[in-house]
Amino acid sequence: MDSHIVFDAALTPADRVVLSSMADDVRNSTKQQQGVETCSGLDASDNGLSNTSKTAATTTCLKRTSGNQSSDDDEADVALLKAMNDPQHPDFEPSVISSVDLRSMKLPLPFEKHVLNPYVSWARKMVRVETDVIMLTHLMIYLSTSVPSVAYLFYNFTYTHAILHVAMQFYYTGAYTLMMHQHIHMRGVLNKRLWFIDQTFPYLLDPMMGHTWNTYFYHHVKHHHVEGNGPDDLSSTMRYQRDDIFNFLHYVGRFYFFIWFDLPLYFLRKKRPAMAVKAAASEFSTYAFYYLMSRIDGRATFFAYLLPLFLLRFGLMVGNWGQHAFVDQEQPDSDFRSSITLIDVPSNRYCYNDGYHTSHHLNPLRHWRDHPVSFLQQKHIYAKESALVFHNIDYLMVTFRLMIKDYETLAKCLVPMGDQIQLTMEGRIELLKKLTRKFTEEQIREKYPPKK
Repeated sequence: MDSHIVFDAALTPADRVVLSSMADDVRNSTKQQQGVETCSGLDASDNGLSNTSKTAATTTCLKRTSGNQSSDDDEADVALLKAMNDPQHPDFEPSVISSVDLRSMKLPLPFEKHVLNPYVSWARKMVRVETDVIMLTHLMIYLSTSVPSVAYLFYNFTYTHAILHVAMQFYYTGAYTLMMHQHIHMRGVLNKRLWFIDQTFPYLLDPMMGHTWNTYFYHHVKHHHVEGNGPDDLSSTMRYQRDDIFNFLHYVGRFYFFIWFDLPLYFLRKKRPAMAVKAAASEFSTYAFYYLMSRIDGRATFFAYLLPLFLLRFGLMVGNWGQHAFVDQEQPDSDFRSSITLIDVPSNRYCYNDGYHTSHHLNPLRHWRDHPVSFLQQKHIYAKESALVFHNIDYLMVTFRLMIKDYETLAKCLVPMGDQIQLTMEGRIELLKKLTRKFTEEQIREKYPPKK
């Protein structure tokens, strides 16, 4: 069943290690199963061997097919990935730009010596975690492109510039959002001595990227990770049939039009009035900012702020639907069984390992570069818990494939673990269909009894 596993040339080094490890597991499991059948046949056959001889032959056969090498390989892989993340190790490799790894950069020697290496050395001191040079790189790109572009839109608006600006922001938004995802969990991405810049740049850049001030923090950290896709989660997928377009539109529409009301109300229900006030104040202060900017130039405000807002909020819900589309009916409160892992280029190379969503829910404070390491270390638990891992597909395409009920593509993208390895393609499809079923209110009450 490993014939469907595809190794994209643009996979990150860590993803390539993880996917290779999983492919080896599939091959070893298949060989082991075949070996057990062969050895069982040997044990059952009577070729003139004594019972003792037959037992010895069977034991030898099983040893040859047991795949004991895999655990040693995993330990070596973990050590390799840890070394890449350790600034004190000779194999340390910071992330500098998203499109290419530092080790793969082919640059003229003078440029590498006098520009790249000094920049990396300096940038490592400017960021919170030394691997995260890429975040400083991106910040400088946004400040040198998005900010002057918006300023010029208000100074001299043209539709050509406006359309090109929106296209640029659309390209930036995914990576920026996942950088801010790290920011809101770590309370910053820059060195702590740069705290003022670290805490103020979101107020400049967030509206340009479609975010209202602090709403991402309150919704994601203070609400979503508290509820974990449970029934009180405003972005929960449980009450929806997750391969139905009308259920999906209802899901998106509620967030799109009512999150300004639902989120403060959620905090009030949870007896957190101060948080409700902060969430409402953040949202409405951003709306006030939009209004003030529209008094300067309404057209520029629409293209610089409102259109990115509309696009991002749709994208966030499409992504969250894909992240939590497959929920186990028996254990919906398990992070292993209510979220998925993706090994793909858009999520992990360009969006800070966002594909490791299960790992993120298991430990929201885990640094993005540590997700592949943690996954390999806990791979046996993922397998035991029947966690789902896909490859060669991102969250947006997971949602799209569900909307057109293309379970065959999703099944081919599944990287089986544990008992899943024995499933036929039809068995995979049946499993995925089962996991997208809507929960009834009776099921929800049974799995989430009211707290006394």
